Amino acid sequence: MDLKGSVLAVDYGKRRTGLAITDPMRMIASPLDTVPTEQLMPQLHRLQQEYQFREIVVGLPMREHGVPGELEEDIQEFLKKFQAEFPNMPVHRIDESYTSIRASEAMWQSGAKKKKRQEKGAIDRVSAAIILQQFLES
Repeated sequence: MDLKGSVLAVDYGKRRTGLAITDPMRMIASPLDTVPTEQLMPQLHRLQQEYQFREIVVGLPMREHGVPGELEEDIQEFLKKFQAEFPNMPVHRIDESYTSIRASEAMWQSGAKKKKRQEKGAIDRVSAAIILQQFLES
């Protein structure tokens, strides 16, 4: 693995998808954006132009007992499209269990107002950053 170049995280959702990115040295994961899922692929092309990310990390929704969640089918469809459009881009999967809860807690601890903490888009962005941080630490 090349240690230079940003990594993009995707917290895929049926309606909205949270995105996060690392710095080029891969030391810091930062929330980036929330996009309507139907606009995800064009947004990824724009972000590739802007950030030149070299890998992506996609959340793996898991239920109890290690069974993939219901969203996994949709994620697999997205990954097929992603691989077709970015054929040489490494894709990693990270268990995203409890990231929304952790994102809400992190926002509360940072002093975010209740209205901001309840904004689904903000939670999706922070969840993507948590997924990305887990990847960096693994």
